[in-house]
Amino acid sequence: MRFTDINLFGVYVAPISIMMIEAWLVTIVLRRVAGRWGLLRYVWHPALFVFAVYIIVLSSLVLKIT
Repeated sequence: MRFTDINLFGVYVAPISIMMIEAWLVTIVLRRVAGRWGLLRYVWHPALFVFAVYIIVLSSLVLKIT
């Protein structure tokens, strides 16, 4: 697939920005699930862990698209 700019209401945006928003939304869902089950209590630094999950989700999206 070729990455081309996306026309969003007359503004051209890079495809990575759309993927970043999608990854952020998936990470929010995963963070809520982990918070509900109490999984973040077992993590040394929860904010760093959530950031790492975001990077993993974003890179998975990019690899899936390419």
